[in-house]
Amino acid sequence: MPQPLKIAIAGVLGRMGRQMAETIAADSRLELVARFHRPGSAGEGLVERDEALALADVAIDFTTPAASVELATACAARGGPALVIGSTGFSAGELAAIAEAARKIAIVRSGSYSLGLNMLTGLVEQAARALGPDDCDIEILEAHHRFKVDAPSGTALMLGEAAARGRGVRLDDVAKRARDGFVGPRGAGEIGFAVLRGGSIVGEHSVSFLAESEALTLSHAAGDRSMFARGAVAAALWVAGRSPGEYDMHDVLGFADS
Repeated sequence: MPQPLKIAIAGVLGRMGRQMAETIAADSRLELVARFHRPGSAGEGLVERDEALALADVAIDFTTPAASVELATACAARGGPALVIGSTGFSAGELAAIAEAARKIAIVRSGSYSLGLNMLTGLVEQAARALGPDDCDIEILEAHHRFKVDAPSGTALMLGEAAARGRGVRLDDVAKRARDGFVGPRGAGEIGFAVLRGGSIVGEHSVSFLAESEALTLSHAAGDRSMFARGAVAAALWVAGRSPGEYDMHDVLGFADS
């Protein structure tokens, strides 16, 4: 019988950290060998980051962009463990730092670890390729709980990137992240974003293709955080032992090979 994969969880006292710990504890393929949080945190069973990294085959991180970059740099400096990153809201500089770390270790980074949402990105890209800017306007709506700190969400941006790829453009060149006041008519080819925050919404995303006489909307709603944890587990099992590089859930699910 193969040995369980050894997992360390960063930010284990957070909402996703707690969910990850529960999911890993229930999976016989995995062993939770270390739990750590930000320096100075108190809690039973917590260890320091460097001790956690020394024990693990894979570290799973759903924290903040700055903390994820720091962790990726630390893993790269010691040659491991591999890393699964679920944080969102990275700046261009932070993404460059993660890409640099991925030259030395294997990293899976995704705006969402949901199988359904990753399927949705593929459908959005196909629809955007078929329905050009002369045919349809694209608008993306996302809703999350009141504690979500970045907007638009990493998943909404992932969907925007899929739509932009389908149209052969850069998202930064066509994204419209906010509208307020007298903004004039909608620009040709824009990909618009709208954001809702409130209550305990886990995550809802929709992409609408709006034509003169009809509308097509592709959507996904998250029931609870366990789906993200299950996706992160799949990523951890996949990335262990991989060559250095930055991967995403399309790699994990085999979509990148199709």
